[in-house]
Amino acid sequence: MMKIHAQLLALFLLALAGCNQMTASNEAGGMGDGNGRYAGVGIYPADRLWNEVQGAPEEKDAAAAKLADDGQIIVLVDRQTGEVRQCGNRSGFCTAMNPWSGRSAGDVPSAPVRLSRHADQLDAADNVAAVAEPANSARR
Repeated sequence: MMKIHAQLLALFLLALAGCNQMTASNEAGGMGDGNGRYAGVGIYPADRLWNEVQGAPEEKDAAAAKLADDGQIIVLVDRQTGEVRQCGNRSGFCTAMNPWSGRSAGDVPSAPVRLSRHADQLDAADNVAAVAEPANSARR
């Protein structure tokens, strides 16, 4: 009987010792409660539609990064408002959405963002280019 109590006590202490481990792991990854207003959601590759987003300011500096220069999209969430932002890693341009209110609170474009061309239009242009390329090669 004493052996069973000792085993239960050891199991309880082991479980209790692991209770705070998830918090420590989250804080090491930047997701702890004490790390500020914003939490990182992830970093994703910029797809070709990112270049088509309208609303990016025209830079007067020719050396400044544009949407096409972004290789990654950094996604974060505002812990106070629930707003989700996605920002280009080089251009710094952001779009936002708030699943609770439907609109972003700031002056950034809100989802659904306006696109200069949509995915189906880009696909159609790719198909036309793919068909035209063999025809151009045959003429040479």
